Amino acid sequence: MTTPAASWLPLSPGERAVAIEVLVHGPLSRSEIARRLNLSAGSLTRLTKPLIESGLLIEAGGSGEEAAVRQGRPSQPLDIVAESRAFIGFKITGDRVYGVVTTLRSDIVARHDRPLTTHDPAEVADLLGEMTEEFTHAFPAPAGIGIGVGGRAEKRAVVVESAFLGWSDVPLAELVGERTGLPVVVENDVAALVEAETWFGAGRGLDRFAVLTIGAGIGYGLVLGGRRVPSPEDGRGIGRRWLVNPQGPLTPEGERGSAVSLLTIPSIRYQVRAATGQDATYEEILARAAAGDPLSARVVDEAARALGVLVAQIANFAMPQKILLAGEGVGLVDVAGRVVEETVLAHRHPLADSVDLETKVSDFHDWARGAAVLAIQVLVLGSADE
Repeated sequence: MTTPAASWLPLSPGERAVAIEVLVHGPLSRSEIARRLNLSAGSLTRLTKPLIESGLLIEAGGSGEEAAVRQGRPSQPLDIVAESRAFIGFKITGDRVYGVVTTLRSDIVARHDRPLTTHDPAEVADLLGEMTEEFTHAFPAPAGIGIGVGGRAEKRAVVVESAFLGWSDVPLAELVGERTGLPVVVENDVAALVEAETWFGAGRGLDRFAVLTIGAGIGYGLVLGGRRVPSPEDGRGIGRRWLVNPQGPLTPEGERGSAVSLLTIPSIRYQVRAATGQDATYEEILARAAAGDPLSARVVDEAARALGVLVAQIANFAMPQKILLAGEGVGLVDVAGRVVEETVLAHRHPLADSVDLETKVSDFHDWARGAAVLAIQVLVLGSADE
């Protein structure tokens, strides 16, 4: 991964369209690329030539030297040289920073995490700079950095608000860029995860796709026409206003019956602690519920019913081809999956198609990968979706 990004940027709009098509759906034959993009054979040849010469594309099945010899053969499918560029992705939580290095196709090739001992923006940027320097020892000349933050981001540069970090109007991209000398993209972490799953994961090739995340909070993202639907509500804590059961339990903040009060890990732990006077980890609560402990089972079943209602509501109104359930809280489905399924059915029309619900156990390095995908999209291929 030593090819400098400057050797192939900027891409023209036509080159970018070809590169994205091959990146997301490749390898593809020239005829298939031309059909997908409505291009003539001559136009496609003109657009692919500089991409091959720069090393961004290769004819599948051979080395760069072999591909150059076969450049004129239309039967050879084109593919991205995924290992030719490296990208760094970071996920910032309240107490830790998780980092990854990925290929151009978002495969994680290195990962690292460090404790976050302060929320001071300058010191957090210092830490990201140090982690970037560590990564570049093994992966020199990365093309850029993506950063995912729980909260609202504007212009993919400024953290407008983050309750987890206590930030307001922090120019994080500028701060990290000054320390690393690299282009930086900042985005809401759920939005970044949705982009990664749309291009390289569960939503690849789908026209309508939804992502629901459960963990410290509730996250939701929708894809229509193969593109994420941006919203001013991204990062505003949608789960706090997503009412599931008006008679449901309270959160420490006094909210009753919302998705947050029923389904998030802190709320589930709070309910058990309030009832027993003892603290327990999320994993311990799930294990006790699976073993038949009545209190734990009641709390977990309530959470499962809340999840079933959310899934049914998404299916009823967005009509996605698939719903991906992700986040550190998805272990709930392993313990109470039957309750989730029964609740979904109870809130769907009897003749409705079954919901394609896929679960993905995500650690915070997966969230960091999502941020790296934002760097791939924005910094490399020029995707300006907001």
